[in-house]
Amino acid sequence: MDPRITVVTLGVSDLDASIEFYRDGLGLPLRDREPDSDIAFFTLEGTWLALYPRELLAEDATVPAEGHGFSGVTVAHNVSTKAAVEEVLKEAEAAGGKIVKTAQEVFWGGYSGYFADPDGHLWEVAYPTLSDD
Repeated sequence: MDPRITVVTLGVSDLDASIEFYRDGLGLPLRDREPDSDIAFFTLEGTWLALYPRELLAEDATVPAEGHGFSGVTVAHNVSTKAAVEEVLKEAEAAGGKIVKTAQEVFWGGYSGYFADPDGHLWEVAYPTLSDD
């Protein structure tokens, strides 16, 4: 397998609200789409983020749509400074996201915090102060 992830698709309950959160709130670049399309793509560095109605995504994967609690998946966004971690978390909260874990020093030597998008998808914002030791 060629080691790359090309698209991360999030199942969402309200496509328009999620597009607003990611496009207007976080400033992600939305690709052109038909107004009645069931999917939205954001072009990121090296990958795409896709939003798709949760029920349709579950149907496509042939699994039940109802999910409860932690799904076992997080999306990470690395930044270049501790201050940038704080800034991105504030930006996410202002856009309607919920801070799940405030920014703090973490056991692996970095600095990070978590926010949840309107559907509860967890994003870690991290400054990875890893050494080469």
